[in-house]
Amino acid sequence: MSTAWITTPVTADLLRGALDVERTERGVLPHRLPAWARAQYADGQLAMAESQPSGVRVAFRSRATAIELETLPTKRVYAGAPPRPDGMYDLLVDGRLAGQGSVAGGDTVTIDMAAGTAETERGRPGTVRWDGLSGANKTIEIWLPHNETTEVIALRTDAPIEPAPDGGRRVWLHHGSSISHGSDAAGPTTTWPALAASLGGVELINLGLGGSALLDPFTARAMRDTPADLISIKIGINLVNTDLMRLRAFTPAVHGFLDTVREGHPETPLLVVSAILCPIHEDTPGPSGFDFAALGSGRLAFQATGDPAEVAAGKLTLGVIRDELARIVAQRAEQDPALRYLDGRDLYGEADFAELPLPDRLHPDAAAHRRIGERFAELAFNGDGAFADPGRDG
Repeated sequence: MSTAWITTPVTADLLRGALDVERTERGVLPHRLPAWARAQYADGQLAMAESQPSGVRVAFRSRATAIELETLPTKRVYAGAPPRPDGMYDLLVDGRLAGQGSVAGGDTVTIDMAAGTAETERGRPGTVRWDGLSGANKTIEIWLPHNETTEVIALRTDAPIEPAPDGGRRVWLHHGSSISHGSDAAGPTTTWPALAASLGGVELINLGLGGSALLDPFTARAMRDTPADLISIKIGINLVNTDLMRLRAFTPAVHGFLDTVREGHPETPLLVVSAILCPIHEDTPGPSGFDFAALGSGRLAFQATGDPAEVAAGKLTLGVIRDELARIVAQRAEQDPALRYLDGRDLYGEADFAELPLPDRLHPDAAAHRRIGERFAELAFNGDGAFADPGRDG
């Protein structure tokens, strides 16, 4: 027996975690930066990162027992490296994982790191389907793949839907690097910010932007203009591995970023988080480079290419950045009691690296993402943490 599908247009009121929604030829494309911000710097890495919908989900109420989501994903293929797994879609019913799936096909971007080129091949849309769900009225969330640009073409259900109501939970706005973006997490609900948000009982807006946590003023303005009850900013690794600036520029840039965020959120709890442990860049500056010897053996890995002697001239390492962030936050906190600092090594430090090493020397794997998310929830949302909720038990 065929299913009698009801097709509902996916509009902004069905999407959570996106700051902008672009209408495309075939559907809608969620963005994690607004159009005006994207227009200020046409960087391919940033464009790829912000259009990958980490933390973005389709949310609605329905009695549907069957659901289809048709999408056009963009897959990344690295020449010489093993194929990447298809992006994962997580289905949550009343807050609990009820199913997963992937969409094959789509557009493909082949990246040749040795040649510095990228070629795009157009593909066809695909569909992920779940059925056998309860016929009770329920809140359904479909978390889009955190690491695949995803055009949403059609949402089909076997019962009418309506946008999920505001649950009254606090909104947590987070900005960071590819690690916050999700890097090698197992799925969109197990990136460390998504896991921490679930444990902390908050709604996540994830501005983790792979390769692009660079103290960009437009990102600060986007955060300034986004309603939020809790804000965190994770700073460090991208500034080192891009070798973007020296200490002289870094300190004023951090102050400027925080000043801008505070213009829109003058009293919101604001947590500055430094980088997790990354041994190749603790004392060695960037830039990071691809380890072509590893690539030749079919493994993606990175190496530090800077000279530790250049630190004296202002080159940044993770150690330098942590010391300066701690000093900046201590200085500002004298007039800003809602500002706190968290050393990223409290989330993932030397003992964690010994047990769960970074597979490519930069990014945590799925198990490490889980550990970082649990640690952040414990340190930020519980006890006297920066995001503790006095009205919440535990």
